[in-house]
Parts: sequence; structure tokens; C-alpha cells
Amino acid sequence: MKSRELVSIYKRLHAAFGPQKWWPADTPFEVAVGAILTQNTNWSNVEKAIANLRKNKLLEPARMSGAGNKRLATLIRPAGYYNLKAGRLKSFLKFLKLEAGGDIRSLSGRKTGLLRERLLSVKGIGPETADSMLLYALEKPVFVVDAYTRRIFSRHGLVRDDAKYEEVQRLFSGNLAPDTRMFNEYHALLVKLAKVYCRKNNPRCSVCPLENLEVKKTKGRKK
Repeated sequence: MKSRELVSIYKRLHAAFGPQKWWPADTPFEVAVGAILTQNTNWSNVEKAIANLRKNKLLEPARMSGAGNKRLATLIRPAGYYNLKAGRLKSFLKFLKLEAGGDIRSLSGRKTGLLRERLLSVKGIGPETADSMLLYALEKPVFVVDAYTRRIFSRHGLVRDDAKYEEVQRLFSGNLAPDTRMFNEYHALLVKLAKVYCRKNNPRCSVCPLENLEVKKTKGRKK
């Protein structure tokens, strides 16, 4: 039953918004950098930081590795927590050099589960960041869960308000076929829905594409 509901939600959102063409980046490495920079900030701030890196020709692993932490932090300042994120970028670059000789594309042949474990071992990379890299940079069929996903699906009773990351992710991976293209589009559509209609404050429920959606509620949902 959950499979039918998830597909129905996807079709409604796709009909309402159309293709989202995510992730907005030129290279897999830029996707990975963006995934780290977008932690605890909005995408418009990340775009400014990415633009600074591009202008200074640092959106390439070897050149970014050669940049000092202070310079890197200054360039990514618009993304917030810039000293912390500069350190996280450096940790990821070390991982990339050791695991793939600095070529992120070479990771695509690794088994998804093992690669995810290795990414999670990198300081500053959590489940959402790792899965964003896997899905958008390496085209692995991994569903990315974020605050928007939790908000939408808890409001519709498909997950508990306090559901953990892995629990929400299993809702998708356990009920949908592993499809990289669909997972990519689905996540992007949920972000669009959350920003336009299912907002944290003052949600626009009466005109939401998912209004009157009939779903089987998850037990234990908080009121």
C-alpha cells in the first residue's frame, strides 16, 4: 500500500512542478562541495560560495587541496560556519585522495553500502551529506532525507514526527524500486513543495498539490 501512496505523491508533485533538474552543478566534485556547504544554510548562500570558488579556480580537487584553510574559509564565507566547513572540505579532499587518487568519478564503481560507510567515516559528513553525494554526484539509487521530507511526510501521517533518518529513508527504499533518476527527481520535488506550500510556518494547505491525499497513517505519530 505504501508503494502506491509514494508513487501517487510523486506523480502529483511532478504534474504540479515538472522536472526540477537537480543537482545544479557542473561536475560531480562540485556536487560534493555543495553538499558540504549546504549544511545548516540555504542554497542561495551556497551559490555565492560556489561562485567565489569558481572565480578563483578552486572547484577542482588538486587546486582546492593546495589552498590554505584561511583562504578557503574566506571564499566560502557566504555559506556560514566557514571555518568549520573549510575544515570539512579539507577532510573530504584527504578522503578523496586516499580513496580515489583525487578523482571522485572513480568512486562510482564501488558498492553503494560500503562506499556510504566510508563517506560517513569522514569528519563532518553525516547521512544526508553522504547520501547527497551518492545520489547526485555518483548516481547511486539512494534516497536523500532532509528536514523538508520529514516535515511533509509527518504532516501526512506517513512517518512519526520524531522518526530517525534511517526510518524515513526505509519508507522509500523499502517501497520503491531502486531508481536513481526517480529518487533524484522525488527529492527535488519534495524540496520544492516544502518551500512553496508545506512551509514550516504558515503552510498553504488549501492549495497544496497534496491536499486531500488519502494515506494509511503510521502508528505512533505524535499529535
